[in-house]
Amino acid sequence: MTTTAADPEAYQTVFDAALAADERIEPRDWLPDAYRASLIRQMAQHAHSEIIGMQPEANWITRAPSLRRKAILMAKVQDEAGHGLYLYSAAETLGTSREELLDKLHSGRQKYSSIFNYPTLTWADVGAIGWLVDGAAITNQVPLCRCSYGPYARAMVRICKEESFHQRQGYELLLTLSRGTPAQHAMAQDAVDRWWWPSLMMFGPPDDASAHSAQSMAWKIKRHSNDELRQRFVDICVPQAEALGLTLPDPDLKWNEDRGHYDFGPIDWEEFREVLRGNGPCNAQRMSQRRRAHEEGAWVREAAAAYAAKHGKAEA
Repeated sequence: MTTTAADPEAYQTVFDAALAADERIEPRDWLPDAYRASLIRQMAQHAHSEIIGMQPEANWITRAPSLRRKAILMAKVQDEAGHGLYLYSAAETLGTSREELLDKLHSGRQKYSSIFNYPTLTWADVGAIGWLVDGAAITNQVPLCRCSYGPYARAMVRICKEESFHQRQGYELLLTLSRGTPAQHAMAQDAVDRWWWPSLMMFGPPDDASAHSAQSMAWKIKRHSNDELRQRFVDICVPQAEALGLTLPDPDLKWNEDRGHYDFGPIDWEEFREVLRGNGPCNAQRMSQRRRAHEEGAWVREAAAAYAAKHGKAEA
């Protein structure tokens, strides 16, 4: 195509028409710079969250109470590594590289989900993460299967299928503990008490305080606002908690007949901001372990590159 002064406006018109028609935007298509940057930011944060999110649960692999539980947890942690791979690969279609994204993570220029800066203190935390954290992730991510950017949407289809298994496994683990001994029930309740509010924070700040949500919805990267998704999650969890025989730690939680939703209490957004600033319980530990793993894996990356270079020349 011959570029003229009018081309940028023409490209923008085609892009806007594709969004209006609910068509997928693909890597070969013209993209506004701001749309590309927003996608890279969101997809990178998502990928980083999957990789960092392996840490709190991997902490319990060697201490799982049975071989069955150990196998389930190992499979879940492996799935999370795969999710990171899908998302980094999708982000690379936008012209960035995995090395660049990881460098930004390690230097603190890109973020990951605040939820992974909390510690896993007991075995019940593995169940609470599966039920609440993965449950929140599913609520947030299922609409991303309809994201306007094709590679991101397609990656999310498989990720959401696997996350649904993780959520069920966590629910089943908590159900077993809740119906066990009084000490096991108390352990399950304690885990839910600690993970409930951070899980609500996963959806991001309120809509009127979110820097990116409205624009992401206009571009159809997101399909629902932070507050809409948070409300949907609360409505799903309340009856599930009742079935588990566990109590959600919110004295203001009650059904609102007029709204057709559950009302819930105020979220401590100052805690959320503190964790984002790097002052959460495990921020330093998570990043130190991530950097160390990256450095210790350098020889694997070098060997893979050497192998690819050698065999690529042989084939040529």
